[in-house]
Amino acid sequence: MKKISLLGATGSIGIQTLDVIREHQDLFELVAMSAGRNLELVRKIIPEFKPELVSVQEKKDSETLKAEFPGVKFVYGSAGLEGTAVFDKADILVNAVLGSVGLKPTLEAIKAGKTIAIANKETLVTAGHIVMEEAKRHGVDLLPVDSEHSAIFQALQGENPRNIERLILTASGGSFRDRMRGELQRVTKADALNHPNWSMGAKITIDSATMMNKGLEVIEAHWLFSLPYDRISVLLHRESIIHSMVEFHDTSIIAQLGTPDMKVPIQYALTYPDRSPLVSGKRLNLAEIGKLHFQEMDFERFRCLRFAYEAGNAGGTMPAVMNAANEAAVAAFLEDKITFLQIEDLIEKAMDSHEITQNPSLEMIQEVDKETRMLVTSFL
Repeated sequence: MKKISLLGATGSIGIQTLDVIREHQDLFELVAMSAGRNLELVRKIIPEFKPELVSVQEKKDSETLKAEFPGVKFVYGSAGLEGTAVFDKADILVNAVLGSVGLKPTLEAIKAGKTIAIANKETLVTAGHIVMEEAKRHGVDLLPVDSEHSAIFQALQGENPRNIERLILTASGGSFRDRMRGELQRVTKADALNHPNWSMGAKITIDSATMMNKGLEVIEAHWLFSLPYDRISVLLHRESIIHSMVEFHDTSIIAQLGTPDMKVPIQYALTYPDRSPLVSGKRLNLAEIGKLHFQEMDFERFRCLRFAYEAGNAGGTMPAVMNAANEAAVAAFLEDKITFLQIEDLIEKAMDSHEITQNPSLEMIQEVDKETRMLVTSFL
């Protein structure tokens, strides 16, 4: 039985991870988790899964919960998040938190020798050079949970990485894939949160609409699979049936297909190198679907995707700046402080204002992150 520590248990990926654990109680046990501020959901998770350690965001919440569940150890804040990541009884850390707060716990878990099932994009986007170096040094596996990277990882099983020609990440196009830029001037928050294929959290859904989500995945793929950016491409595929592809030198392309269900890549990361039946999954019926559609990405229509390639190629601190500016801008949009297209404007302005430092330390990345958020706030 694999013992799991789960960061972000009350988020979209976290909840689906709990579904997988629930469906395979003979394979997995939840021993530790973090849960932010959603105490209502925490109160439902603890009696069912019986974790030994629970981290929440606020000290007062940890004290409230401790009175209700005296048999559980409660911690809080960033120290609590890191403590959950390195919990000694856990074999696997599933990092499903949103944002750059996931970076330090990942690094600590790597040093502790934990296998990492990574769903936190910002960890590799902001500090990929540090994370991959530490993983190599400590002999730790980073198993991708994002459907796109899981698809590539699955397609590469048994293959020689030297034979890769390019990676092809597929993108649904998000909530506004059928709208021209001129039509985006007056779109609302409700419009942006209405994703056609996937059920995700608010921040990721907005990132999907701007195509920043795919941009972050491009940078992740660069680090996970050690390929330059000119060998990583993005293809718009509205059905989200092909989750990504690998093209090899001999022109063969291997794709991983499936219904849009995040439990599949989550479970694959947890069972790797084995596979187990997905109890509640829907099987893919290509005859029922009939047709699959593809088209090239328009970098002027989806400017955030272009920003990601530019940040990745620039390297150094620029990806951290792009990521922090995006997080701050998306938060402002969700709070109705800016329009949808102003998300792009704020990111571009922050990137244009930044002087790059190459090969930054963790401390420098954290400082740049903080400064960029303050800068975007000043722009507002």
